[in-house]
Amino acid sequence: MIDALEGVRLNHSSPVPLYHQAAQALEAAIEDGRLPRGSKLGGEVELATRLGISRPTMRAAMKQLVDKGLLIRRRGIGTMVAPRPVRRTVALTSLFDDLNEAGREPRTRLLSLERVPCPPEVADHLGLEPNAAVLRFERLRLAGSDPIALMSNVVPDGLMEIREEDLERTGLYELFRGGGVSPNVATQRVGARKAGAEEAELLEMEPGDPVLTMTRIAYDTDGRPIEYGSHRYPAESYWFEMMLVDL
Repeated sequence: MIDALEGVRLNHSSPVPLYHQAAQALEAAIEDGRLPRGSKLGGEVELATRLGISRPTMRAAMKQLVDKGLLIRRRGIGTMVAPRPVRRTVALTSLFDDLNEAGREPRTRLLSLERVPCPPEVADHLGLEPNAAVLRFERLRLAGSDPIALMSNVVPDGLMEIREEDLERTGLYELFRGGGVSPNVATQRVGARKAGAEEAELLEMEPGDPVLTMTRIAYDTDGRPIEYGSHRYPAESYWFEMMLVDL
């Protein structure tokens, strides 16, 4: 990775701070492909020596790029160039389908699948009586080897058969369609917060790093609630696109 900075010289007499010059040099190397997306970056000392600056100055440059979403810190791995974000339109699609569309090789690790009484905070959203039986499952979605989403879903029991191998094979909406259930409309709320310790470990983040949150309630063509989903994403991995119209 140090070879990607071959020929880079910082101007120590410039009024532009050295940390900002270093950040600009790294950003340019990322944008033109000299530092490939998903690659591991060298350590602070190595990079600082290569650019002729102090370690604290290099740390400030790297923090600037972390804040911009161009670098990420992965537990047990170190600092990496952030993978290219997944572009998601605000539409009724599954992450599995969006990753396939982007050529990102979706994979799923099923963490749990159980039949339980419906949690009280979910029952109203699904139009169920308190403690009605539901299927609750949690999945870790990966793009290649990169964990990019932690997804918790609740589905009314008896809606359709859902097996472990099906959840690992494809997306939930494809399973719905294959089972004769047609997703038609959904309400969705997007937010952000700091990652907790357990989800940070699964998503290979540091606790306290930002995660994008999404809560969705989907309905079929008869207006019947079919899914309550609560998903968490590393903030640097996603951007949402929507059209705004002046009515």
